[in-house]
Amino acid sequence: MSIAHIMSKRVVSVHMDDSLQSLRELFAATGFHHLVVVHDNKLQGIISDRDLMKAVSPFVDTLSERSIDRATLDKRAHQIMTREVITLTAADTVFAAIELFNKHKISCIPIIDKNKHPVGMVSWRDVMKFMQSRVEAKR
Repeated sequence: MSIAHIMSKRVVSVHMDDSLQSLRELFAATGFHHLVVVHDNKLQGIISDRDLMKAVSPFVDTLSERSIDRATLDKRAHQIMTREVITLTAADTVFAAIELFNKHKISCIPIIDKNKHPVGMVSWRDVMKFMQSRVEAKR
């Protein structure tokens, strides 16, 4: 079965020069765990909520916050994004996604079209839900 059947078509994208403050707000507003970074609507990178947490001072929004801590929110997306993104196309199989999840330490895979435009996202949870439905169908 192709990834198109299980991928989420909701993709939140940011631009290379978006601030970490704006990324932080997007993560909070959407509940997503990954944002794709685009330039001219082409995939350039990916940022996880964990990447953001590592890049922002843990003292931001605390009583111990200093101006240097607050300044970490002024960094830009391109400074913390993963540039070598592992991707699939909508025509690729669920098995191909499983292979990538097992081979690399990743939790989601952006789905791109032939022009590198992000068209979806598949997470390991999407694969697990798919596998569960297959098992339940055989009962």
